[in-house]
Amino acid sequence: MNVDQKLTLLGGLSPAQFMRRFWQKKPCLIRQAIPGVAAPLARADLFDLASRDDVESRVVSNGRGGWKLRHGPFTRRQLPPLGQSGWTLLVQGLDLHVPAAHELLSQFRFVPEARLDDLMISYASDGGGVGPHFDSYDVFLLQVHGRRRWRVGPLTDDRLIDGMPVKLLANFEPTEDWVLEPGDMLYVPPMWGHDGVAVGGDCMTCSVGFRTPRPTELARDVLQRMTDALEAAPAERHYRDPAGSATATPGLIPASLQNFAAKAVIDALNDANSLACALGESLTEPKSIVWFEGGGALLEGQGVRLDARTRMMYDTRHVFINGESFRAAGRDAQLMHRLADERGLDARSVAKLSGPAHELLRDWVEAGWIHGHEQHDD
Repeated sequence: MNVDQKLTLLGGLSPAQFMRRFWQKKPCLIRQAIPGVAAPLARADLFDLASRDDVESRVVSNGRGGWKLRHGPFTRRQLPPLGQSGWTLLVQGLDLHVPAAHELLSQFRFVPEARLDDLMISYASDGGGVGPHFDSYDVFLLQVHGRRRWRVGPLTDDRLIDGMPVKLLANFEPTEDWVLEPGDMLYVPPMWGHDGVAVGGDCMTCSVGFRTPRPTELARDVLQRMTDALEAAPAERHYRDPAGSATATPGLIPASLQNFAAKAVIDALNDANSLACALGESLTEPKSIVWFEGGGALLEGQGVRLDARTRMMYDTRHVFINGESFRAAGRDAQLMHRLADERGLDARSVAKLSGPAHELLRDWVEAGWIHGHEQHDD
């Protein structure tokens, strides 16, 4: 993607300009970001999707009984009637199941894949919404059907209303008030309060969210992976007591053993290769609700494309895919990088891979992570 090319999606700004002016700084309303946009799927198909075990869904409603939250899967009978106002169905990871949603999400790949979370869709009846709240991540809110009123304001007070099943700001003070029509889009940075309510009937909004991991959660996962990968070196020396180590205080941990342990931990953390692998594996690990249908085969003369559920990234030495890491260099690395960036390789490029790299592709096709497909080279 050319990050200096002006895009209708970003209101005539290039991705580079948008990131400098708005990203994680202030909201941005873009009228007709996608003119003529259509919802990625029909309402009935969305309800069917919400009934599946491999799809994360929830219903938020606000009526006479106050705010309520229920988690799916839902049968159609378990969803509120269409004529009932004030309810919302939220379905996460729509891009993993609906090709049109995956294609829509691909328009936002000017942000690193490592930051991308998923595309969520919100279906709401008249008056439906999830209440005034804030998020810790960046989000693009694209109106794809009906109308939704958004009120937005900087977060001056992050206190929440106690005893609610959903996180509602106790003192939300909006500074902006917009009604979005189909094709309009609103960018909201982290830690900005916002409240969206469906206006005048059925409403569908697609939310493109971006991960912002906390230091502790990222450190916990990375350190666990580094620990799991630790292997004793053949010449590794065991701890030895210093000379004259007789003690009259046997319950006291020796300082020499404390220093030995501290050095072992520091040496492990200073292993840049292990840290890089653990980070890449963590960032590409699919969500627990995701699984793949394996059993495919890569035929001679085929190109390949990544499965919509596959997460693939790279650094200067490694390629990461679905929680696994591989060393890559030279032409193989260049082609694998292209596969991660473009999510596909044509047959001519596949043919240029070395024997071991080609074998990797075969394994990934067998696992269902990538798929072989016929493609005419230009």
